[in-house]
Amino acid sequence: MERTEIFLSFSLLVCILNLGGSAFGKANDYVRDACSVTRYQDLCIHSLAPFSHIAKRSPSKWARAGVSVTLAEVKEVAQYLTKLKKSKHVIGRKGVALSDCVEVFGNAVDELHKSLAVLRKLNARNFEEQIEDLTTWLSAVLTDEDTCLEGLKGTDCLSRKELRMLQNRVLNTTYFTSNALALVNKLATTGLGSFDGP
Repeated sequence: MERTEIFLSFSLLVCILNLGGSAFGKANDYVRDACSVTRYQDLCIHSLAPFSHIAKRSPSKWARAGVSVTLAEVKEVAQYLTKLKKSKHVIGRKGVALSDCVEVFGNAVDELHKSLAVLRKLNARNFEEQIEDLTTWLSAVLTDEDTCLEGLKGTDCLSRKELRMLQNRVLNTTYFTSNALALVNKLATTGLGSFDGP
């Protein structure tokens, strides 16, 4: 390969890399801007970065992404709680905390499913009512998670290590839910603007 060809190939490679970097930078800006309203920004940026190219500047798409990742996280913990309860064969008073957690996390999954369904069919006519439902359900999810955490404080059916691990997992879901609620509140403030679509 001649020197001129090598130089042209190298120049083309540099251009491609620069274009890629620019696109990545833009996507990074989108997620950082969306997450600026959340309390747990690092978690928000890390968990929602894959949605950047789809959501861009759309508050409704960011809210939907926030609820989607929260639902995935809450479902995982709900399944873990159910499995833990079965494996411990807990009955009577010792099993109350775990049983309560299983129940409230089941409720949380339902509330997040309802939220996601509403976010998929937002419209200007019912927007205020839809936002009201979303904030009610997401606040209820936070209450469910807090109820589980409170109940776990006094439980003695788990080892200290198991209890700490479970508390951390439940606590982590509250961070996701808090971020999702913040994104819905941002949507409530901005409304269905020009950047929003179905």
